[in-house]
Amino acid sequence: MLTVTAHGASIPALGFGVFRMADAEVERVVPAALEAGFRHFDTAQIYQNEAALGRALQRAGARRDELFLTTKVWVDNYSEGRFAASVDESLEKLKVDRVDLLLLHWPADTVPVADQIDMLDAVKAAGKTRFVGVSNQNIAQMWQSVERSSAPIVTNQVELHPYLPQHALAAAARAAGVAITAYYGMADGAVPQDEVLQVIGAKHGKSAAQVGLRWLVQQGFIALSKTANPARVAENIAIFDFALDDADMAAIAALARADGRLVSPPGLAPEWDV
Repeated sequence: MLTVTAHGASIPALGFGVFRMADAEVERVVPAALEAGFRHFDTAQIYQNEAALGRALQRAGARRDELFLTTKVWVDNYSEGRFAASVDESLEKLKVDRVDLLLLHWPADTVPVADQIDMLDAVKAAGKTRFVGVSNQNIAQMWQSVERSSAPIVTNQVELHPYLPQHALAAAARAAGVAITAYYGMADGAVPQDEVLQVIGAKHGKSAAQVGLRWLVQQGFIALSKTANPARVAENIAIFDFALDDADMAAIAALARADGRLVSPPGLAPEWDV
């Protein structure tokens, strides 16, 4: 598996996300994901399936030292009384002593970013995570986090797909030494149905979905894939045996659009960069 390195963290470039997956789906598909070669798993407190992921990994006999586990602290827990306790709960559900990467899920609009970072630093210092990062931050917030945090910010996990290529944010992240983790890479089902991506895929003997994931990792991003169907897992990981050429990349670049953003919940999302 290709890896992305940032501040000492070596992160598998293709992760398996469990957003919007029921416990039964998680427990059914995770063994197939492990068999296919996935070792990077991404969850969050608000997904309410950390326990299912922990059970599935344990029952499958996954070796902890081979896994890269990410979870995210929900905004309701951004307080001195809740932050560390919520992380302890996540660790108990995941059946681990620490996660590999702990993220602030959304900046929201109630607790200053500096205070969020201080709480994240505290749990890092307590040994509850190997690395820390952020999610859904704009450029200014990301820089503030980098400057405030006593531990390196290794990633900013954001919506990123061909319709929202995030050029400005990606450039700022590179300058800060922060890896970009892309979620919603399938653009809520639009990528697999895109005719341009289907044509590119046919040229390489791949699906449009595989082209979308390849486009992400080929740019140096960490990509989160997702499927609740065990039969589709092998397809998602089979993106390391081909490369997109310059013509492919140019055609995909032309898919970007001003209204490409799909995820921007009021009260959680920041003011996005243009």
